Amino acid sequence: MTITSAMPRARKRPTQTRTKRVSSLPAIRLSQLPPSHIDLRDPLHAVLVCEDCKTLVPITGMGDKVQKLVPHHTGKAGEADAIRCRSSNRRIEFDMTIPEWCQALADAVKEASSRQATAVLPKAFSPQTDRTLRARAERTSAGRVADWNAVLPQVADADKNRQEVPAGDAPTEGPAVPLTTLHPKRPER
Repeated sequence: MTITSAMPRARKRPTQTRTKRVSSLPAIRLSQLPPSHIDLRDPLHAVLVCEDCKTLVPITGMGDKVQKLVPHHTGKAGEADAIRCRSSNRRIEFDMTIPEWCQALADAVKEASSRQATAVLPKAFSPQTDRTLRARAERTSAGRVADWNAVLPQVADADKNRQEVPAGDAPTEGPAVPLTTLHPKRPER
């Protein structure tokens, strides 16, 4: 969202909202919102999630005829410019009672919990994996040394075979490959 000079900026307001202004947007009906976006546990300090900026906003005028959202900003406090949300001062229609809201919230929680697995079952091991894990658990340091000593003759044979020069003619192109290690000497000073 680009910010231009024509965008409305929120001015510093008193702590208690006393404006008679009402937003021209249609009123928010509580029955159309998800029950988890409404908090009516304390009716005098009711809160709901603003549809436009997705922030928790208090409802003002709970003792009056008209209930509406408190004027609020779209950006994060202290980070973004203070731009008034378009749902500020939007009317709220209480078309459900507090017990109805509590029942709707309980039903939503039950529905959400039924979608989640209650217990995570571990995947069963294959027989070969099970044998390998048991063998690792049963091995001791003495067993590892014995295994290494059993393999040492085969390792020595492999090293001996690597050092042998293959039988056959020398390469036809290029210089001869030296078979002895060269040790260059430093010049004397």
